[in-house]
Amino acid sequence: MKHTYHIHGMTCNGCRSHVEKTLSEVDGVSNASVNLEKAEAIIQMESHIPIATFQEALKNDGGSYSIHSSASEYKKSASSDIQAPASKRSKGTGTFYCPMHCEEDKTYNKPGDCPVCGMDLVEEQNLSATTSEQWTCPMHPEVLKDEPGACPICGMDLVPMQADSSAEEKTYQKLLKKFWIALAFTLPIFLIAMSEMIPDNPLYDIMEQKWWNWIQFGLSIPVVFYATWMFFERAYRSIKTWNLNMFTLIGIGASVAWLFSVFGMLFPDFFPEQFKTASGAVHVYFEAATVILTLVLMGQVLEARAHSKTNSAVKELLKLAPNKAVRVVDGNEEEVSIDQIQKGDMLRVKPGDKIPVDGVITEGKTTVDESMISGEPIPVDKAKDDKVSSGTINGNQSFLMKAEKVGSDTLLSQIVNMVNDASRSRAPIQKLADTVSGYFVPVVVVISLITFVIWAIWGPEPAYVYALVNAIAVLIIACPCALGLATPMSVMVGVGKGAQNGVLIKNAEALEKMDEVDTLIIDKTGTITEGKPTVEKIGVFGDRPDSYRDEITQLIASLNSSSEHPLAEATVKYAKEQKVELSITENFSAVTGKGVEGSVEGKKLALGNAKMMEYAKASIASEMKTEVQSFQKQGKTVSYLAIDGEVSGYVVIGDQIKATSAKAIKELQEKGIAVIMLTGDNHDTAQAVASELHLADFKAGMLPEDKLQEVTKLQEQGKVVAMAGDGINDAPALAKSDVGIAMGTGTDVAIESAMITLVKGDLHGILKAKKLSHAVMKNIKQNLFFALIYNTLGVPVAAGVLFPFFGILLSPMIAALAMSFSSVSVIVNALRLKSISIN
Repeated sequence: MKHTYHIHGMTCNGCRSHVEKTLSEVDGVSNASVNLEKAEAIIQMESHIPIATFQEALKNDGGSYSIHSSASEYKKSASSDIQAPASKRSKGTGTFYCPMHCEEDKTYNKPGDCPVCGMDLVEEQNLSATTSEQWTCPMHPEVLKDEPGACPICGMDLVPMQADSSAEEKTYQKLLKKFWIALAFTLPIFLIAMSEMIPDNPLYDIMEQKWWNWIQFGLSIPVVFYATWMFFERAYRSIKTWNLNMFTLIGIGASVAWLFSVFGMLFPDFFPEQFKTASGAVHVYFEAATVILTLVLMGQVLEARAHSKTNSAVKELLKLAPNKAVRVVDGNEEEVSIDQIQKGDMLRVKPGDKIPVDGVITEGKTTVDESMISGEPIPVDKAKDDKVSSGTINGNQSFLMKAEKVGSDTLLSQIVNMVNDASRSRAPIQKLADTVSGYFVPVVVVISLITFVIWAIWGPEPAYVYALVNAIAVLIIACPCALGLATPMSVMVGVGKGAQNGVLIKNAEALEKMDEVDTLIIDKTGTITEGKPTVEKIGVFGDRPDSYRDEITQLIASLNSSSEHPLAEATVKYAKEQKVELSITENFSAVTGKGVEGSVEGKKLALGNAKMMEYAKASIASEMKTEVQSFQKQGKTVSYLAIDGEVSGYVVIGDQIKATSAKAIKELQEKGIAVIMLTGDNHDTAQAVASELHLADFKAGMLPEDKLQEVTKLQEQGKVVAMAGDGINDAPALAKSDVGIAMGTGTDVAIESAMITLVKGDLHGILKAKKLSHAVMKNIKQNLFFALIYNTLGVPVAAGVLFPFFGILLSPMIAALAMSFSSVSVIVNALRLKSISIN
């Protein structure tokens, strides 16, 4: 038997061979072959072996890897490794992830530290904890209700439950408390040790040095075994699972210094004279061990505080979410919690209130501040039938709205989810950091051992002391953590910045690819134009009376009533304004890129472009073409109507070009991007629009497959292609392009197919996306450079390469300080992205 499984947790070829060996040793397996790129294992077996057997084998091997029946099956179980405690009072999100994304998009439902790199897990931000509200009794806190009322025990009115501190705030406070404890005990150790540099040390008048060593030992115990014990736990786990990381080096370096000191106090005669002081006591390194650990802990505290700022964009979005709404039932208004609102509910939005859910205005008009989700500061006028979004702010007039999307379906919720998903994704450039990190710790340990040997053999007296101190300095100064944080920190801040400006990034790869784009393909309707077409004329061919025009209008609108295309909606709206009654349509079908067909009142209808007429076998006379072309040359869209195979009329639809289109296209071209318009409209209409926008490259009459072929052809020429569109017919090309850009005003299919979504839906958003991607990639490269150059220079200096020339040595304590600030500097540099302008 041969089965294919998904393997999770492999990062290098060493992982691949290790998994392959472990699976091959399972009883009954005749052969196991593992593919690193596909993350797959093909296992041949004599008879069927349950997957649980393989799971147990990998678990017993250290638990670094896991096996699943498929990649999708892994994703279903990816958030369960750490079980959450039963705590009904928690108001956090219950979702945590590693800031370095060691296990890609894997999440946990309990705070703790990453099992791979040891970093503190970060809490994901979402709307569930923000909008939901629970009520409790001030006398009986165990009572929890989802709505106000009376306590069933004492009868007191229930009060809203106060939100608990966020998990990241708790982590920060916990680390801060431990830091102050570590500092309180480390400071006297440091002062005692440094007093040895004072001539005729007054401390030795009180007691001998060996007793002061015992005091240092006693003071170091709370630091080592309480305040910083987590570092040793992480180091032990990293060695046990062979996921070597920053804490491996810290654990080895600090434990060597501390254990050496304890051993030196207990067995002083074991050591040669060069390890001893003038009083005969062995020189101890309690101050080095505790100062190193305290400084590393300080770095963790600073990181915890800085991490809270990297996802501040999501936190700002969450502040937009109201938790109350006014629902109108039978003319009566009632205040309800957001999570009680259902699709179809009628809601009253008062002046200055936040709009509670996505919906459509049914009564009234107002202005709405949408800057928080579109990035555009000017309030937008809204009237009956206009859509409004959750989290936007109503102006100075009240209106009535119908709820259409609630809970996780709202635009605000989708934005938050998209930002979270993108923040946890990996950019291709991160492969460099992953590759280096895979070899980093073993190489540093080897360099540390070589440093010890070289100093012990060729170093000046006391050679062994120099050897020990420099070997520890090498271990402490190396920081794989800075390398690991370089990419994800920039991505997280950049994605958040984009969301605040109406540019939604689906994943980190989109950010990286967008910076490389040199060719942009754009659709016309809804991308260049407003996407709000209006009927300008209903035309009749031949010598027919004016009353026939009303019949044509009725047939066109009746047929289009079954279509969701913006042009179809325009004709239906026009017919209603003309008080034309619609008829029932039968056998309706849409012919992609051409038009629609169906039967109305027994007449077989076909409506669409010239290709649709060919499809319906209805011939267009030359005089008809001439009449229609006069409108097309003005940039109008014209659809022919064929009744029972005879072309009888037409509808002229105008769609205004967006005010931002011309400026955006010009700026994109100035940035060296070739802009090409592909449209399903006819050549004359496309020519008119292209001329107005000074577009040299355009193609008309493009079907979905034509757009797809055009993208493929450009890619074969070596172009990096971005495609921007808003319709179902754009979806194939959006998916095929290197970067698909969907207009947020478009269809769900287009948005799902795209890597970037523009909330406002205009071309200026593409310019924002280009500027953002360039800034993020530049920031990532800076971070990688800082991390690599820091380690490249720091490790040799710590090893003592400057000593023969300048007499410079690096104290392990200074190395610890430098290491702690290296990660912080990467995060701080990433935070600079918050201040860039992409407008």
